[in-house]
Amino acid sequence: MTLADFPRHPLTFGPSPIHPLNRLSDHLGGARIWAKREDVSSGLAFGGNKVRKLEYLVPDILASGADTLVSIGGVQSNHTRQVAAVAAHLGLAAVLVQENWVNWPDAVNDRVGNILLSRLMGADVRLSPAGFGIGIKDSWREAIADVEAAGGTPYAIPAGASDHPLGGLGFANWAHEVRAQEEQLGVFFDTVVVCTVTGSTHAGMIAGFADLQENFGDRPRRVLGIDASATLDETRAQVARIARRTAEMIGVGRDLRDDEITVLEGWAGDEYGIPVASTDEAIHLIGRLEGVILDPVYEGKSMAGLIDLVSTGEIPSDANVLFAHLGGQPAINAYSGRYH
Repeated sequence: MTLADFPRHPLTFGPSPIHPLNRLSDHLGGARIWAKREDVSSGLAFGGNKVRKLEYLVPDILASGADTLVSIGGVQSNHTRQVAAVAAHLGLAAVLVQENWVNWPDAVNDRVGNILLSRLMGADVRLSPAGFGIGIKDSWREAIADVEAAGGTPYAIPAGASDHPLGGLGFANWAHEVRAQEEQLGVFFDTVVVCTVTGSTHAGMIAGFADLQENFGDRPRRVLGIDASATLDETRAQVARIARRTAEMIGVGRDLRDDEITVLEGWAGDEYGIPVASTDEAIHLIGRLEGVILDPVYEGKSMAGLIDLVSTGEIPSDANVLFAHLGGQPAINAYSGRYH
């Protein structure tokens, strides 16, 4: 099979826009930096990268006869907010397990931002004291069993839609979308920078660009994942597993090499979801130079990585860099004590 053989239920306005970050590029004095904006890609609850993944899950959801989507994330999960939006859009119920993934003491953490939006969209939001982990969690299994016990038909969506058989397809398609936009813009992005936590966004990109190289004769490019999980080994292993599974599904025709799977450490801090000094600096810099808002959990950390990699020359001065903005801004409301 090829990527085009998988059914997709459009939930986006079309290709997410790409635009240059000229003031940032001039400020850093190195590579030219562009942003691809998943945060403005959809009309569903402020969009975000998970909508693109869910486009490939929806046909399976509808075929299953499910009446309830059951998913999991942290209290300020962007993913569960997007699951709630897709459920509302499809006329389905949503049960969302919101675990205590982030050791953050903001007094309104569980009442603003993403979780507020999920409640507004009618989701059954269930707070859990369990801590961070990208694996399969007992609280999620229990929620699935609760729906079944009540006579419902659940459809289980793991954290980030990542560890789902179809979880990598959305960003494999993103890679193909980038290729088409490059032709329109007259630019080739030799370096892609993306935040990595549950893994399928990064993994899908790796598989999609490998597909373009093998089956369409494209030039190779680096896809640099910036770890924001603070569980580096587990995250790298999950990215590799999902990328290889996705590459096989879409007919890349070879195994992915280890050097194609790059997850870089140094900007996550000690805990998932806790901003550090470089996060704050990146958020303030991009806000003041470009009027673009980043979040302290994902994009603040991946942009901090990009800034350092350009500044040190690890990303060379003649590179064209595409920064993947994944759309986590609603969570910033839960960090009011830090940004004021």
